[in-house]
Amino acid sequence: MATKHGSLSINSENIFPIIKKWLYSDHDIFFRELISNGCDAITKLKKLEMMGEYTFEDGREHKIQVIVSPENKTLKFIDNGIGMTAEEVEEYINQIAFSGATDFIEKYKDKTSDDQIIGHFGLGFYSAFMVADEVHIDTLSYKENAVPVHWECDGGTEFDMEEGSRTEVGTEITLFLNEECLEFCNEYKAREVIKKYCSFMPTSIYLSKENAEPEYETIAAEDKLDTDIVVETIKEDEKEKLKIVKRPVALNETQPLWTKHPNECSKEDYLDFYRKVFMDYKEPLFWIHLNMDYPFNLKGILYFPKINTEYDSIEGTIKLYNNQVFIADNIKEVIPEFLMLLKGVIDCPDLPLNVSRSALQNDGFVKKISDYISKKVADKLSGMCKTEKEEYEKYWDDISPFIKFGCLKDDKFCEKMTDYILFKNLDGEYLTLPECLEVNKIDTEEEEAAENGEAVDENGNKVEAEVVDEQDDAMDAEEEKKEKVIYYVTDEQQQSQYINMFKAAKMDAVVLTHNIDQPFVSQLEAKNEGIKFQRIDADLTDTFKAKTSKKAAEELEKKGEEIAKVFQKVLKKKELKVAVEKLKNKKISSMITLSEESRRMQDMMKMYGMGGMDANMFGGMEGETLVLNANHPLVQYVLEHGEDDNVKIMCEQLYDLALLQHAPLAPEAMTKFVARSNEIMLMLAK
Repeated sequence: MATKHGSLSINSENIFPIIKKWLYSDHDIFFRELISNGCDAITKLKKLEMMGEYTFEDGREHKIQVIVSPENKTLKFIDNGIGMTAEEVEEYINQIAFSGATDFIEKYKDKTSDDQIIGHFGLGFYSAFMVADEVHIDTLSYKENAVPVHWECDGGTEFDMEEGSRTEVGTEITLFLNEECLEFCNEYKAREVIKKYCSFMPTSIYLSKENAEPEYETIAAEDKLDTDIVVETIKEDEKEKLKIVKRPVALNETQPLWTKHPNECSKEDYLDFYRKVFMDYKEPLFWIHLNMDYPFNLKGILYFPKINTEYDSIEGTIKLYNNQVFIADNIKEVIPEFLMLLKGVIDCPDLPLNVSRSALQNDGFVKKISDYISKKVADKLSGMCKTEKEEYEKYWDDISPFIKFGCLKDDKFCEKMTDYILFKNLDGEYLTLPECLEVNKIDTEEEEAAENGEAVDENGNKVEAEVVDEQDDAMDAEEEKKEKVIYYVTDEQQQSQYINMFKAAKMDAVVLTHNIDQPFVSQLEAKNEGIKFQRIDADLTDTFKAKTSKKAAEELEKKGEEIAKVFQKVLKKKELKVAVEKLKNKKISSMITLSEESRRMQDMMKMYGMGGMDANMFGGMEGETLVLNANHPLVQYVLEHGEDDNVKIMCEQLYDLALLQHAPLAPEAMTKFVARSNEIMLMLAK
C-alpha cells in the first residue's frame, strides 16, 4: 500500500483536545481501554470461527500481552485478535467516534450475539494520548491476503499510515510515554493498574518487561507441557526433572465466580472470591448470587459482611462491571443507597454508560436495575426467615441496621420485609412483627375475674366490682389496645426497674437500642394502622396497678392533688405533674413516666441539634409525670405527715430516685443526692 498522510476526521466537532485531557478523570484508565479493545478483537475472531468464517491454528492461545520498557519509555499492548485492514484503520482510527464494535454488531447482528463486545463509542483508543506523545499501530487483518498496516500519530490531528511489517494476525499498539507519565512503564505500576481495572476481563492478560532475563523453574518430567521450553534435564532421587523457562501467569481470571451458575459454586468458592477481591479475611455472614437474563442481563454476588461495630458497615464496596470490565465502585444510580453497606460485584452489560465508560447516562432503565437488586435482597432475606429461621436470627443483629435503613428509604423493600423484621424480646428471643402483636394479652386470672363481675386487688384476691358492665367495657377496650401496643426498651440497664415490673406482670417488651430504631418504628406505625410502639417507662398501664373500688380511686386522686402541691413547693417545680397510684409491687416507691410523644419530640430535637432537650436532664418537661406508690411506706409517710420536718428530705429523695431510673443525675443534683443519702443514713443510725 502507498504511504498516506492525512488529518484525522472528527465525526462531530473537533473534540480531540477534550479526549486527550478531560475525557477520563483517571489517566491510568487507558490500560482498561486499550486492553478492552484487545479483548473485543479476540472475541470478534472467536465468533467468526463459530460462524465458519475463520479457522484458528492448533494450540493457539487467545491472549493480550502488555510489555513495558523503562529504557525506551514505551508500553506495548498486543492482541492476537481480528486485526484491521487499511480501510478499517481509516474508519475506526482516523474517524474518531466511529465505533468498530457498533459496526461489527450491525454487520453480524443476525448471526451472533453482541453480549461480549465491550466497546461502544470508538473513543477508548484515544485515551492513549493522555499519557503518550506518540502512538503507533501495527496490525494485520484475519482476511485472506490482507496487507499489514503501520499507523502513527504524534498527538496532533495529523497521522501517517503505510504498509507495515506485522506477520501475525492481530494488533500491536505502542505508546511512547510523555515525561509526566513514565511511571506507567514501570512493571510494578503496570501490574497494579491492570489488577485494578482488568482482573476479570474475559481474555488472558500477560505482563512482561522487554528484554528481561528469562526466569526458570523445575518441574517433574510428567508435568511437561508442549509449550514448555526445556533448558536442562535433572536426575534427582532417581526421578527425572526438567528445568524449564518459567511459564507466564495471567494477571486476570477470565471466568469469575459471578459468571457461573450458583449450582456450580461451593461455599469455599464464595469465601475465596470474597477474600481475594475485598482483602477481607473476616468471613461474611451470607451472600446473594444474582443471575438474571431477562428483561435485562445482570449477574453478580452481594456479600453481607460481619460488622464488628456500629460504624464498620459504612465502608462497604460494591464493584460495578460491564462485560467483566471494571467501571467503578459504588455507583449510586445502580446500587440502592442502603446496600452500599454491602460488599460485592455486579456485572450488567446493558448499563447505559457515558462515553468515558466511567459513569451512567440518565436512563430510566438504571432505576429498574436498582429495583431488581432491592427485590432480590428482600427475597433472600424473607426466604431465610421462612426456611432458616435459626440461621437468620444469628445474622440479625449484624444486618438489622441497614435492613431497617432500607425500609426507610425504599417503600417496596419495606412492604416485602415488614413481616420478616425481627425484634429481640426481654428473654433474648427473636419475634417477627405479627408475633410481637400476640404478646401482652390481659392476664388470664384478671380476665376470668372480670367475666365473673369481679376485680382483683393487689394481693390477687377477688373483690366485688361496683360497676361490672363498665369494667367489662373498659376491659375489652384495654385488651384491644394492648393487642396493638408493642412495648420497647432502649437501655436495659437504665430501665431495669421497669423491665422487672414487666416480667413480674408476665408482660414482654422488645429491645431497640440502635439510633435507627426510632425513625424505623415511626415508619412502621405510619404504614400499619392500629400498631403503636411505646417505651416501657412512657406510661403506667393498669396491669401494674392494684385493683381498687371507685371510691378508693377517688380518694387516691384527691390525695394526689394534695401531695402534688407539697412536691411542687419542696422541689420548686410548679409545673410538675404528680400521680398517686397503688402499685402491685410494694417495693417501688416512685418512678417517672414520660409520654411517648414527648420522648420522640425530644429525640427529634436532639437529632437536629436543638438545645434544651438533653436526654439526661429530666425535671418538669412536658409529658413527664412523677408516680408515687401509695402502697410504699415512704409515700404513705408523706401522705400522712404533710407538714413534718422530714417530708422535705423525703420528697427530694423520692424524686431523685425516680430520675435515676432513667439516666444519671446532673453533677450538681448528684452531689446533693449523695449528701442527702448520707444524712438519711445518719438519721437511721441515731
